[in-house]
Amino acid sequence: MTLTVRDFRRSDAKAVADLRRLSVPHLIATPQSIAYEVAHAAPAQSLRLIVAELDGRIVGAVRATLLHDSSMPGQAAATPHVHPDHCGRGIGRALLTAAEEHLSAAGATRLFAWAVDAPGPHAFAESRGYRRTRPARFLRLDLAAAALPPLPSSLPPGVRLRTGADLDADPRPLYAADAEVSADEPGDVAADAMTYEDWLVRTWEHPLIDLDLTSVVTVDGEVAAFSLPATDGLGRYTSAMTGTRRAFRGRGLARLAKTASLHRARDAGCTEAFTGNDAANAPMLAINRAFGYQPFAAEWRYARELVRD
Repeated sequence: MTLTVRDFRRSDAKAVADLRRLSVPHLIATPQSIAYEVAHAAPAQSLRLIVAELDGRIVGAVRATLLHDSSMPGQAAATPHVHPDHCGRGIGRALLTAAEEHLSAAGATRLFAWAVDAPGPHAFAESRGYRRTRPARFLRLDLAAAALPPLPSSLPPGVRLRTGADLDADPRPLYAADAEVSADEPGDVAADAMTYEDWLVRTWEHPLIDLDLTSVVTVDGEVAAFSLPATDGLGRYTSAMTGTRRAFRGRGLARLAKTASLHRARDAGCTEAFTGNDAANAPMLAINRAFGYQPFAAEWRYARELVRD
């Protein structure tokens, strides 16, 4: 059997999407989203999608990218995914080595990767010189059977519920809210340098983002909170970002936005919902558990300093 590690080709899109769904079922992907992310990557990302092919079959992949939406230079990310039937054969090691070499040459000085919270992935990461940093929790909701809280019969004065599609003429206010919320998210690297042009490509125009299911709460005409979901057309819904701008926090507006989005998602035929949160994000974890989300998976983030030649 011959293992080949090479760059992604557009014809690989379905195989890579299938691999991701199998290896990390709490994340959603489609052939269209895989191809779109590669084709529309910003030059500053130095994005490279690398696949492992075994006798003509894609059995692994890694997305190597600079975290260009952070003001801290030199930060990068790469997490190899390997088909469960082919683990333990050095495929993940070959993929990660290729990613490390690419990102080091692109100027990365620190590389972050995720590992499933299990002995094998932990041992793999530590054998490569990675150190454990912080945990994340992934939750699942049986949306078809969930007892979702009802939407309020009336909203407070000045408060309106809109969809993302309602903002199509001018999405910049939603960008401003997303940028503010993203910068405040707990994590190893702050996403505090996201430009509007980049956000349009990576979020607003991304094929997984569903603007009709996106909920936006405005207060006196100003975007105050939102819930931005992604869907795969196969009944799966995931929260891409939910949050409230600083000036409006503590009023239950994020909960309102997510309630509206989940109701519309179920009406549209979605049957299961996923969400992921940093383990330190207690407010959002509490909101999700109140909706009925149950633990589904746990991961740890690892980091390694890269030595440039």
